[in-house]
Amino acid sequence: MLSKCSILILLGYMLGLAVVPSVVQFLGMLFMPESPRWLVIKNKGDKARRILQTIRGQLDVEEEFEGIHKSCMEDEIELQNKGRSAVFIQIFKTPAVARALLVGCGLQMTQQLVGINTVMYYTAIIIRMSGVKGDRTTIWLSAFAAGVKCLFTFLGLFLVEKIGRRLLTLGSLIGVIISLILLAVGFQLTSLQSYPLSPTHYVDGNNSTNCSQYSTCYNCIMDISCGACYTQPQNYIPVNISCLPTLYNNPLHSTIGQCKSKSSIDSVGLVWAYDFCPTKYAWVPMTGLILYLVFFAPGMGPMPWTINSEIYPLWARSTGNAVATFVNWTLNLLISISFLRLTENITPFGTFWLYAAFGMLGYIFLYFLLPETRGKSLEDIDGLFAQPLHHTMESPISSYYQKSVQYVHIRGLNRDAIESDPDSP
Repeated sequence: MLSKCSILILLGYMLGLAVVPSVVQFLGMLFMPESPRWLVIKNKGDKARRILQTIRGQLDVEEEFEGIHKSCMEDEIELQNKGRSAVFIQIFKTPAVARALLVGCGLQMTQQLVGINTVMYYTAIIIRMSGVKGDRTTIWLSAFAAGVKCLFTFLGLFLVEKIGRRLLTLGSLIGVIISLILLAVGFQLTSLQSYPLSPTHYVDGNNSTNCSQYSTCYNCIMDISCGACYTQPQNYIPVNISCLPTLYNNPLHSTIGQCKSKSSIDSVGLVWAYDFCPTKYAWVPMTGLILYLVFFAPGMGPMPWTINSEIYPLWARSTGNAVATFVNWTLNLLISISFLRLTENITPFGTFWLYAAFGMLGYIFLYFLLPETRGKSLEDIDGLFAQPLHHTMESPISSYYQKSVQYVHIRGLNRDAIESDPDSP
């Protein structure tokens, strides 16, 4: 058993490790150039041109620079024509921008309503609820799950320009929904196939507590004032399971019965389970958890932020991103603080069925309203949300094979070339 001082030292190391990625990000941002558009707005055209040349890796960027300059001037004139009212009000007076804000907020809402931060914050608790016993095993599985999410985030970097934002987002969301259903089914199997309590579990005065009402291990641990005490499994099948009362603020042992002290638990080889039940279906929710992170990381993780950075005109970009970010963190808070209460009131499997339902609603919303922004300049995207819905609903797979325009540098000139036209010079 670790002393209080040792625990505090370990917590210090754990929190101190968070400094490492922060320092790496800070050093990286020192080398990040200013946005050419921001520099044009601030009348620093020469510096904007130099940075654009560095980003593109070529000297001839005049056509793109002129397009940026023209777009910035048009936005400035448009904002002046709209008057002096707040940008937030102007957004709702401009239907196309209001629709873009709706999509941006919808993306952030869907990201949070499928429970990603619940899964990340409560990974260890979810693993324990699935039936995993050992603390060490739980910690390693939690680390593995976090590593999976980190690894598959890099897959998103490769896919985003290959298949487009829309297809990556919708495909990721489908996978997330299937994974949530698998999580829900896994916990439901754990509930329905839970081991029954021993007929003698009412001894030691246990019949005077609520714990005497339950007939299965799962029902017992779902009551925060009870826990299951059983003999070490023989062939992974627990025997002599008793449901005993415990204290909410100290659930590490029962208040009566064989598991009433840590020493008695260790001396006779008992297991005290106040937050899990042994089950042969533990692999089902664990598989759902890993698949959830595999599907979420490349799409629903980065895409709401990527798309929000692209869909607003310059005059509304900072406000639009601020509103969408506010929606994201507000729902993050609500989903996170409600998770444990939901698992108590509607059970763990009910909670994940709820998240899956939110995901389905989000998919319907995004299928009809989310356009493809891959391959479009920021100037082109300005008018994207003024199009009818049937343009938005265009198949993302077919749009992947559409002709795209690129600029080929030939003898000092930029000439339009079509990728799929073999006769283009």
